[in-house]
Amino acid sequence: MHCPFCGEADTKVIDSRLVAEGDQVRRRRECLSCRDRFTTFETAELVMPRVVKQDGTRQPFNEEKLRAGLMKALEKRPVSIEQIDAALNRIKHRLRATGEREVKSMALGEEVMTELRQLDKVAYVRFASVYRSFQDVNEFKEEIERLSDGADPADVARVLAGGDSSKGSS
Repeated sequence: MHCPFCGEADTKVIDSRLVAEGDQVRRRRECLSCRDRFTTFETAELVMPRVVKQDGTRQPFNEEKLRAGLMKALEKRPVSIEQIDAALNRIKHRLRATGEREVKSMALGEEVMTELRQLDKVAYVRFASVYRSFQDVNEFKEEIERLSDGADPADVARVLAGGDSSKGSS
């Protein structure tokens, strides 16, 4: 690291400690030429892959767009903000873990569906209906039947029809 005072390239680290809950390293440095001291901060650069749309265009990963899609599917459902944030973090972690520079939008959509299926079956079917472009009621019925672990189809159908099955919600 170059000294900010004299420009010398030779500096040494005097002290290092974790800051920002362990997400950053604070380093105290000393220039070997002019002996002035200065502080630097080091953080990991976590680059998200670009998203390749179905038409072949590429876009930067947009966390707010992902959050908005989840929130829309989970509207009026009994899922906390903390659960949504945790789901977003798991999706981002899995995308980074691929090590790929680009990810197809279809793969991103599947990641969202995996999380929604765990969070809320109704939200999962809502998202799937848009994501997979359901054309008729039979496609809804087929998707609901795939959810074999006890989701009440009448509850799901009511929500998809515009009602809300969660009691006490407005």
